[in-house]
Amino acid sequence: MKIGLQLYTVRDDTAKDFTGTLRQVAEMGYEGVEFAGYGDATAEEMRDLLNELGLEAFGSHVSLQRLEENLDEEIAYLKTVGARYVVCPYLTGEQLAGGEAFWLELFNKFNGIGQRLREEGLVLAYHNHAFEFERKINGEFVFDAMYNAVDSELLKVEIDLGWVQYAGQDPLAYIAKYAGRLPLLHLKDFRQGKPGEDIDTVELGQGDLALNDLIGAAEKAQVEWLIVEQDRCANPPLASVRTSIEWLRANGHKA
Repeated sequence: MKIGLQLYTVRDDTAKDFTGTLRQVAEMGYEGVEFAGYGDATAEEMRDLLNELGLEAFGSHVSLQRLEENLDEEIAYLKTVGARYVVCPYLTGEQLAGGEAFWLELFNKFNGIGQRLREEGLVLAYHNHAFEFERKINGEFVFDAMYNAVDSELLKVEIDLGWVQYAGQDPLAYIAKYAGRLPLLHLKDFRQGKPGEDIDTVELGQGDLALNDLIGAAEKAQVEWLIVEQDRCANPPLASVRTSIEWLRANGHKA
């Protein structure tokens, strides 16, 4: 499995200096990046920079709005930089207010978007949070209803382990359940605070997830990319992602 970084983690740094941030990410030993926006770089500029740094652009988080309204632009950009996975990363409160009707319509949209991307040699995936396990359709979690409704060749799984555990579900069980349909896995460690406090994201190995067991399960499930992501960092984000990859290296998950 390759080790990637979701660039949302270092969004403040990329906003100031995209090139310099990617240079540091490459120097840390990350093998690839998952975009959360492209700064002001053209696709050709981004491709050349990634080639220079030896980084693989394996995927990008693309909002549902852009998937609906700017899909051609995304396809052109991602094909130029060599990315394969196009991931719907989040849904807004306004969208979720639509209830079951919204979800059923979304599943139909994913079939269409997934087919278009497949024709272009790209792959659609969906990244979960906790709300997919807080709502049900026909007695099953929305998370599972989605993957039952959309053809497995048109929609792949990007499980965020931290959010699965936060939602009270077993991340090991979900890795096993979607083995073979799960090319992308977000490694996000959470730590529970004092009673009444929210939990927060922390560097790998400093939270409550059984990461070594989860990574072992991911290998059996044919995961392609282990992706470090930290929503909020108490330390400078670049220091946090360095700590995380050093943990992976110390635990035998990175050369």
